[in-house]
Order: sequence, then structure tokens, then C-alpha cells
Amino acid sequence: MPDWTLSDHDIDVAVALSPAGELTMEVRRGGHVVVEPSRLGIRAAHEDLATGLVFEGISEHRIDESYRTVTGKRREHRHAAREWTLSFAKGAHRLDLRLRISDQGVAYRYAVPWTGPVTVVEELSEYALAADARAVLLPYENGRCDYEEIHRHTTVGEAEHVLYGYPSLFRTGDTWLLITESDLDGSYAGSRLRFDGHAFRLDLPDLYVTSASPLVTPWRTVVIGDLAAIVESDLVTGLAAPSRVEDASWIQPGAAAWSWWSDGPSTRDLDAQKRWVDFAAANGWPYVLADAGWNKEWMPDMIAYAREHGVGVWLWSHWQHVDTELEHREKLALWKEWGAVGVKIDFTESDGQDRMRWFDSILAATARLQLMVVFHGGTIPRGTERTWPQFMTAEAVKGAEWIKPKPGKQPLYPAEHYLSLAFTRNVQGPMDFTPCTFTAVRTISAGFELALSVIFESGVQHFADGIEAYQARPEALRLLSAVPTAWDETRLLSGDPADHILLARRSGDEWYVGAGVAGEARTLTVPLDFLDQGEWAAESYLDASDDRISTETATVSAGSKLDLAVAPNGGFTLHLRREVS
Repeated sequence: MPDWTLSDHDIDVAVALSPAGELTMEVRRGGHVVVEPSRLGIRAAHEDLATGLVFEGISEHRIDESYRTVTGKRREHRHAAREWTLSFAKGAHRLDLRLRISDQGVAYRYAVPWTGPVTVVEELSEYALAADARAVLLPYENGRCDYEEIHRHTTVGEAEHVLYGYPSLFRTGDTWLLITESDLDGSYAGSRLRFDGHAFRLDLPDLYVTSASPLVTPWRTVVIGDLAAIVESDLVTGLAAPSRVEDASWIQPGAAAWSWWSDGPSTRDLDAQKRWVDFAAANGWPYVLADAGWNKEWMPDMIAYAREHGVGVWLWSHWQHVDTELEHREKLALWKEWGAVGVKIDFTESDGQDRMRWFDSILAATARLQLMVVFHGGTIPRGTERTWPQFMTAEAVKGAEWIKPKPGKQPLYPAEHYLSLAFTRNVQGPMDFTPCTFTAVRTISAGFELALSVIFESGVQHFADGIEAYQARPEALRLLSAVPTAWDETRLLSGDPADHILLARRSGDEWYVGAGVAGEARTLTVPLDFLDQGEWAAESYLDASDDRISTETATVSAGSKLDLAVAPNGGFTLHLRREVS
């Protein structure tokens, strides 16, 4: 049986072709199997390219790209990898398997050349893992684009036989794996994983997908390493298409005041919106989001008022209100003429190919008009922030929207929910959780809630609580007036998806550390090896009584450690600045 072992760093990928002409792939790290032999192949309308294949040839080249993003866990990136193309034939037809290995993991995609449009009726890609592998999985409701669920912590052998959304996190031995996809556009559909008790098989939402020849699938992506390597990975953007925006200087990340969560009717009231503009301006937040209910009669007045106060306005829209080229010209262009800086587009609920084509269109339109964009009620980013840098964030998460305070409402989220997201969904790309809602119905402490401003990354961070709630916690408001929303460096200091997280992020010369725990009170030790030499002022934002925040200051240095007590389901935030001698 033909077998090709492709290697780079400590990762080996063994591709095998059976006597029946069927392809499988096995992945090893440090000599240990982390992905067991798993099927590969595509069934197209013009030919079944999953069986009867004959090897034709192999070629190799190196990838070494440097690129910059406006948002994310870092801005400067380098993607270095080796890529092989294995070509297979079946009669007059061909399947190319492109396989790429880097120090961050493995990715592969198919290319199907033909004489006309290529229609895929089934993709046989799968991931087989050991039954005792630990699994952190997101149930995905069949028939819907549903990323708004709570992760299940289980093992592969005990996982339910249902659909799961990306990314899926596993641990086998001492190796963690994050399985997802990258570089999706309207030439294909977004996929998910269906577990059948043996393997996690790729599942498409459409009966078929069609593209011009050669059809090229998204990258089937496996981030591989220790847990820090998973959290710090930029493999998803490294695999994505380069930026299509030549000049990104107009794109500016930042915090936004958002009134809908705490006061829904305020979105229909000009005076109320102006009050939120005043609040944003007073606290150095560059944006306000006018959500559903804003009125076209007074919106130009609001935008002008906000501009006078140095605040930009984002406008909410249903996706069906901006789903044609005519609406792009009549609505998006008009909002830009008013002075809006961006649009939040909601209810994009589909992973199907038609919706991916719509994303292509709206991303091109917002780039042309120099409008930033946020997507809600829909799918995850798949490297989108590299290709279209005006894309700032997406929801695709069970966020604070679900825990607005109502009489008799019980907490929905265990503390593990917040931790799981930091190791899964937010690794995938920017995530609009809308955090720091101190009046939410929650299980985590105020200190943990505040730390979400650092733990969760989003190009636009919508701080969702009410003005009075923030004013009642001046220490928290002081941090939220300073914390960045885009970062130059991210480091996982320690953590576990079900136990705790200690995450450090750098912006310029300043560091922030966000911490949270699930379960009992304890002391967390913050190793300060990431600091440059010299003395640093460390300001700690800690849990206090009555669901408030207290602060402490200390002088620390590189290589030292800081021990901080944490309440049950609690957390803290550190702000570290170099002391001036």
C-alpha cells in the first residue's frame, strides 16, 4: 500500500492509499499518534474521488509569509510552513491533496480541476481520535447555524453522536488539538463535525456545493501543541487569504458603549443615545453602538453630535436589509454619508454557501465604503480578519445577551463556560461576547467579570452594562477606560478549560493579565517572566464585598512572582506599567 510520511518540526503526517484507492491520513507528534488513520476524499457529481484513486505525483514548496492584522491576539504575524501537493487520478479526472505542516499544526485542502463547474455532493474528511481523549465540544443544532450553546466537557468515547461546531478541542496524552477550518469564502459552505462513535466526520449544511473549476475547499485545520500553543496560535489567520484592503489606516479597534443590553427602549430615543455618547466620551471609548430601533429621522443628528464629542457611531441592521447591491448603494452608502463608522449586521444565521456568497459581497462593499463591520447571530470567523481587516468581530457565542437580568431568572452559565470560550471560540477569532455586565444573572464574581475585558479578545469590545452600573464601580470603570481591544502579544501563563485561566496580553509597553477560576477559592501565582528588565507598577483589580471591585498597587520586577487570592468562581485583572525612574 503506497504511503507518504511528510514531516516538519516534531509533526509527522502519514498519507496512505489503500488497494481500493482510498486515502487516509494519520498525524503524529513527537512520534505519538494524535490523529488516528482518518478518511480523506471528495465525491463530486462528475466523479467519485474518494475511491479508485491512483497516485500520479508529489511536489513540495515552502511557505514563509509575514503579514499584519488590525485586530487579534497579536498584530504582527509570520506563517512559515512546508506544503506538499499529492496528485491522484481516476480515469480522466484528478484530485489534488494540498497538505501543509508548520510548527503550529497541520492543515489540508482539496483542489478538484475539471472542464466545467465542480459540484461536491459529499466530503469524506474526518478526524479519528482515541476513545480516552479529553474533549471540549460545542453542540450544534441540526438545521441551524447555532454557535450559541454551552460546551460539553467529556471524552471522545463518551461524546454524544450529534453535530458539533468549530472549533473542537481535544487532549490525547500530553498533546492538545484544536480542530477547525480556515479560508472560507462563497466558493464553498461552512462545515461542522458529525460524531458517529468512531470519528468526527465533516458535515456540510447544503445538499451540494458548486464552484468554478478548479474547486478549492477551505483548509481543514488542526492546531497542535501544548495548551499555550493552542491559545496563542494564529494558524487560522496564517492559512487565510491575504488582505484585500490596500490601505487599512481608517480601521481603528476600540471600546463601544452599548445601551440595548441594559435599556432596550433607549435605542429608539435620541436623547438617551446622546447620553450614551456623553458617557463614552467621558471614559475615552471611541464608539457607541445604536442597536435595533434607531430612527433615520434623527440618526444624522446623533452622528453629528457624537462627532463633536470625538465618538464614532455604529449602526445596527438586519442582514436582509443589506443583501443586494442596490441596498449597498442606497443604505450603506447613505449611512457612510451621514458619518457612521461601522455597521453591526444581525441574524446572519447560516453556514450555507449562499450566505457565504453574501458575506463576500458585504465584506467587499463595506471595504469599498470604508465602513467597519460586525456580524451577529451567525457563524464564526475563519481568518476573516486577515482577508478583510475592516471585519472587527463576530458573535457566534452564547454571550451576555442571554443573561440580561429579569425577575426570577436563574444563572445560565457555569464558570466553566467563560473558561471554555477562552480555549476554543476566542482562539478561532474575535468574539463579541459583550462582557463586563456586572448586573447580569451570573455565577462568576465581579472580579472575574471585569477580567473578561482582557481574557476575551474582540476588535470592538461592546461594554454592555448600564451607565449607573459602571458609575457604581469606579475602579472597574477606570480599567475599562484604559484596556485595549487589540493586542501586540498574547501569552497563556497557566490554565485549563475547566479549572482556571491566567492570560497575559501586551499593548505597546504595557501588559494586562486577566484571571478567572471555576470552583473553590484559591491563590493564583502570576509568574512575571514576560516583563522586560526593570521595575514595574502592578495595579491589581480584585473582588471586594458587595459585588464591587477594589484595587491594590505594588512594585514588581521581571522574573518575580505575584500571589493573589481569588474568591470562589472569582478572578482579577493586573495592569502593569514600567516605572519611570
